[in-house]
Amino acid sequence: MSYKILPFNFDNFGDEVLLTGMAGDFYFLKQDDFNALINYTLDSRSQIYFDLKSKNFIADSAKNLRDAIDMTATRYRSKKGFLREFTNLHMMVITVRCNQICTYCQASCEEENAKQYDMSPQTAFKIIDLIFNSPSQNIKIEFQGGESMLNWQTIESSILYAEEKNKQHNKNLEFVICTNLTTNIAHRLDFIKAHNVLLSTSLDGNESVHNRFRIYKNNKGTYETLIQNLKLAREQIGSDKIGALMTTTSYSLDKIKQIIDEYVEQKFDGIFLRSINPYGFAEENKDKIGYHTNKFIDMYVEALEYILELNKRGIHFVEYYTNLLLSRILTPFPTGFVDLQSPSGAGISGVIYDYNGDVYPADEGRMLAKMGDKYFLMGNVYENSYSEIFNSKILKNIVNQSCLEILPICSDCVFSPYCGADPVRNYLETKDIMGDRIDSAFCQKNKAIFNILFSYLRKNDKDIMDIFYSWITRRDLKDIQNENY
Repeated sequence: MSYKILPFNFDNFGDEVLLTGMAGDFYFLKQDDFNALINYTLDSRSQIYFDLKSKNFIADSAKNLRDAIDMTATRYRSKKGFLREFTNLHMMVITVRCNQICTYCQASCEEENAKQYDMSPQTAFKIIDLIFNSPSQNIKIEFQGGESMLNWQTIESSILYAEEKNKQHNKNLEFVICTNLTTNIAHRLDFIKAHNVLLSTSLDGNESVHNRFRIYKNNKGTYETLIQNLKLAREQIGSDKIGALMTTTSYSLDKIKQIIDEYVEQKFDGIFLRSINPYGFAEENKDKIGYHTNKFIDMYVEALEYILELNKRGIHFVEYYTNLLLSRILTPFPTGFVDLQSPSGAGISGVIYDYNGDVYPADEGRMLAKMGDKYFLMGNVYENSYSEIFNSKILKNIVNQSCLEILPICSDCVFSPYCGADPVRNYLETKDIMGDRIDSAFCQKNKAIFNILFSYLRKNDKDIMDIFYSWITRRDLKDIQNENY
């Protein structure tokens, strides 16, 4: 029986060939079976034939072909659903001042008393007026710094102003304050709780790891104050309202198990393994804290194995970047993560407003501007309308040049249905938004991690797959295990 082959990408994967479809379906084939597939000699009675047909890699009738195309189109639209949420994440740089001087600070923060770098309430209101022009029904306003709590007056008045304005728009409104939790927060927690504000902080590991680079201006470590305020905040607003991020340095690469243990001890339910961005102080100090991508991947492998063992021992703990990638691989739904979107989520899913009202498609674009290059400046809220900012030439260029489906190298990559583009990083490294994907650290890191995850998927170990599904479905592992009996 003849059949038609629908579009797919492929690559060698050990002694097999990995196939991925446009909508994210995947399948492993032995080399001989792959040869049979592309030479139209695949046995129509084989299980492989039925598997490929069910995953819309092949179709053997006109009706089956139409159904396969319709199904692929439906799933493809679902994966691009983030485009309907234009733009839902709005980051406001409330101040560039900070009470710390972290060696890897990508924002190159200013002195604590440099109040000229604070966002005024008037500028904040102007930004919020602009934000509510967004067609998205879901609006998240994230207050960033510096140390955002140093400009509490603008945070508080911004939240009150946004809530009042939302009475007219009736959107799903959410607030996040990014804070190092080392200022006096006690008298602010009642307001934070009353307005259902989330907190996002930074924790690099146990005391010795955290205090290595996250220090006050007097070189004293910040760990003790952070942990005290973390406990205080949890008591008053709830543990589920506080998350944490770590930054991986050369110092922490071989201490990842200690770092994970610290997160478990501090009652976080997961960790986001993220590498250093080459901006600000991080770029200036790269010889001291930087590392090759291969070193990060070695750490990632060790961390993921350890985290899986913790889950097997009954300790629910998630590696969040793994969870994002698995969600993109195993479900038809978008994740909303800006760095894993095609076209890039920069400006489309997220946008950042500097303290002076300048607008950038991503925080990295703002950091690049602070380094002297304002290539990604979309406009200013005092000078430009919503339409002018979000129809800006730079945002159109980002969209045009960040669709993986048409980019050389990316368009043929077996992992492209699950990946995204990083136009700002590309521009930083090559002065071109498209960049050089083969040599980019972004590409090298993601390809390596995809290879690791697909190795787990190919082995299909029941215990590990149950853990993965508990992560992406946010369900208790025991419930999933019980379903399989």
